[in-house]
Parts: sequence; structure tokens; C-alpha cells
Amino acid sequence: QVQLVESGGGLVQAGGSLRLSCAASGGAFSSYAMGWFRQAPGKEREFVAAVNWSVGNTRYANSVKGRFTISRDSAKNTVYLQMNSLKPEDTAVYYCAARDGYYSDSVYRYDYWGQGTQVTVSS
Repeated sequence: QVQLVESGGGLVQAGGSLRLSCAASGGAFSSYAMGWFRQAPGKEREFVAAVNWSVGNTRYANSVKGRFTISRDSAKNTVYLQMNSLKPEDTAVYYCAARDGYYSDSVYRYDYWGQGTQVTVSS
């Protein structure tokens, strides 16, 4: 059974940086895509970024393009989300997700989810 465990969230001032980690276990991830999503209070869960594990190509939401970077470390089975130039509107619970297949920006295409980590950006 695939398990995903996020870490690295916290409170940061606007303009600051955070790096989220997602430790994955229980699967053969070379055929997987990994995604980061976020959900703010009262809003639907939305796509942030995704990476195809084997090839390493990436995709980003327009709202984070140029500020966030997704990467993976195959030796550690870990996916990262480096978040720079953070804004108050980035405040949300961030979730790591996995699917066996090509990446997608749809929450419905992902089969496995982590428990989420809170990111709060103060103004």
C-alpha cells in the first residue's frame, strides 16, 4: 500500500521560503506521477505542481509558476516542493498525491494522498 507523508509546513512571512517534503513508500514509483495540491479554508482543493517520476518533467499552476519548484530524489523516494516569494494567498493545507501514470492537474486522477501539512503566510 502506497503511503505518503508530508513535512515542512509552518508559518512564514510574506516573501519568505519554505520547502515541503513528501516521503513515499510502498510502491514502485518509477511509473508514478507525484503532485502537490493545496486547499484553503472554504475553497476546493487545487493543483499546484506535478512531476513524472521517471522522466522528471514538471507542470505548474499559473499562480505558482516562477516561484515554486517541484523535484524528486529517487534514492530517498521523496518529492519536494520549494516555495519562494510566498504570498498570503499561498496559505493553505498542502497535500502530496501519487498516481500510477502520467501527471495530471486533476484531483480525481490521483489515487493516493498524504495527510497534509499547513502552510501559513503572514502579511
